Amino acid sequence: MPTVDIIERIFNWSRVRHAQLMAPVLAEREQYLAYLLENGVSRPSVRSTACTLMHLVRLLDLHSMRAVHISEIEQASARWIVDPSAHVTRLVGPKSFEHFTKTACRWFRFHNALVENRSDDPLDSCLYEFLDFQREKRLSTATIRSRRAVVSDLFSWMRFHGMPLSQMTAGDVEGYMAGKRAAGCKPRTIAGICNRLRSFFRYAELRGWVGTAIAHDIHGPRVPRFAAAAQGPAWKDVRRLLESNDEGSPDPSRSIAMLFLFSIYGLRVSEVAGLVLEDFDWVNETFTVRRAKRGRIQQFPIQFEVGEAILKYLKDERPICNSRYVFVTLRPPFRRVGTQSIQNMVSRRMKMLGVQSKRMGPHALRHACATQLLRKGMSLREIADFLGHRDLRSVSIYAKLNVRALRKVADFTLMEIL
Repeated sequence: MPTVDIIERIFNWSRVRHAQLMAPVLAEREQYLAYLLENGVSRPSVRSTACTLMHLVRLLDLHSMRAVHISEIEQASARWIVDPSAHVTRLVGPKSFEHFTKTACRWFRFHNALVENRSDDPLDSCLYEFLDFQREKRLSTATIRSRRAVVSDLFSWMRFHGMPLSQMTAGDVEGYMAGKRAAGCKPRTIAGICNRLRSFFRYAELRGWVGTAIAHDIHGPRVPRFAAAAQGPAWKDVRRLLESNDEGSPDPSRSIAMLFLFSIYGLRVSEVAGLVLEDFDWVNETFTVRRAKRGRIQQFPIQFEVGEAILKYLKDERPICNSRYVFVTLRPPFRRVGTQSIQNMVSRRMKMLGVQSKRMGPHALRHACATQLLRKGMSLREIADFLGHRDLRSVSIYAKLNVRALRKVADFTLMEIL
């Protein structure tokens, strides 16, 4: 959406429009207001935000966008509360301070100009610096979040035992891991924690926070790269899942459409979340998938039941918004559905129907899809290509001892799956 018409769109009075257009940092304000409108925020709410930003610019004496500490915003909020000229049309309420502060923080965060509060604790300072380094490496938000969680938990353990970072040894890390094992963490979880701790301690060694060789001496359990057996549900349970009708769900059509994509095409959760409207060619009945690993592009035919489920969601349930993602949130600002929300939806639906599976969630349906493809006569190479794998060992777990299925290579259509 062009930003040049934003002020004209949300304000009716020429005097107010003129004041908005003459105020400093106009481009940054309009960019944020356009973002809100594009994501489904109502016009009155956007108008209220625009007025708040006007007061904020005045109180901070902001002539150009700059980095602002959250304490500076709180001081501006306190001055705004007692400023009679700022409250001509409405009275100050009990949550006015909080609302003003949150609006200001979101605007500065949108422009990457907000300096968050950081404690004086030495461990917290090390954590913040480590996370900033991860962001500079352009790692994904999920990766940074997982590393932050593990390192924060380690630091909490260190504080409890009164242990400074400079005196940490590999033996101390092993003591922390022993507590995790005693708490019932599984080998795969332990291996993940060890990987994240190695990443932190490698950086800590470079910065001179700890002695050398700690990262090298962190050894997690050996976890097989490839599972010994398929971990998805039986296909009869998958069919029950696709035929289920959860009337109590706020998004029944969206959920069913996602379940079809997981079950019929074996897509990963991030691949479904990343689908955009332009990926679907309804004339030629095909759609495009951007693989989560190595960015491979694949095109698939739109199977009839899958197409019907997606069209039903687009026509009956998807909110009217400017987001190009196929699956968007239920409430504004409308944005693509988070992977954790999708994970929770699939797991909840499987448990509700009593589906038996070693794993719960979208990846379990990917396992079930691969196993069904093998039963239908596809070779391991064909299944690997279908699922976007490069290594045949990734799909060899589905073969088990089914020699007959491995030797049978028959014509296959997606219609045969259902």
